[in-house]
Amino acid sequence: MKIRTGFGYDVHQLQEGLPFWLGGILVPHTHGGLGHSDADVLIHVICDALLGAANLRDIGFHFPDTDPQYKGVDSKRLLAEVARLLREQGYTIGNIDSTICLEAPKVNPHIPEMQRVLAEVLGIEPDDISIKATTTEKLGFVGRREGVAAYASVLIVKQ
Repeated sequence: MKIRTGFGYDVHQLQEGLPFWLGGILVPHTHGGLGHSDADVLIHVICDALLGAANLRDIGFHFPDTDPQYKGVDSKRLLAEVARLLREQGYTIGNIDSTICLEAPKVNPHIPEMQRVLAEVLGIEPDDISIKATTTEKLGFVGRREGVAAYASVLIVKQ
């Protein structure tokens, strides 16, 4: 058995009037992420962590922002493709641990739904996905509400 870990980090600028996709769900907020896709920062870090763990490069390599087919794409599609790539390599996902850094809105009420949606896309149990949220105590671009950041670490296993 081979066990590998991966780590992901991503940020997205927040702009007024854009939809705020986070963890595969639309979170009610006045601002949303700016990006080539739907700017779902949580899905993006999970993709990067999984790809990195399997030594399959990163999300930008597989889904470049220069490719028009990914303009406005639902990031759940990207996550499903990453899961397929891992399965092709013989990996299963052990667990995901993630943290979202955001001043507003409050994320905690949405975490169970995010876990359910992400687990369904990945074909794992919601129990295997940890999602935490924190602020930056009003420091930096997150503290000024200019953007959102997220981190994820993952464990994958190959029999």
